[in-house]
Amino acid sequence: MHKQKLRVPIIVSVILIFYYALYFGILIALVQKTIWKCVLGVIPLVFSAMLIKVCIERIQEIKKGEEDDLSQY
Repeated sequence: MHKQKLRVPIIVSVILIFYYALYFGILIALVQKTIWKCVLGVIPLVFSAMLIKVCIERIQEIKKGEEDDLSQY
C-alpha cells in the first residue's frame, strides 16, 4: 500500500517540473534580451529544487506513517 502512496508525489512532481520547464523554455525562446533569458532560466530551476525538496519531505512522511498529516492540526 505504501508503494502506491509513494508514486503519487513523485508523479505530480515530475509533471510539474516538466510543465515549468516547457513553459519557461517557450518564454525564453520568445524573449530577445539576454538578461531576461537568464532570469527566466533561473525561475524553473528554483521551482524544480523546491518541488524536489517537498517531494522528498512528503515521501519521508509517508514512510513514517503520517499519510494524513492534516489531522495533526
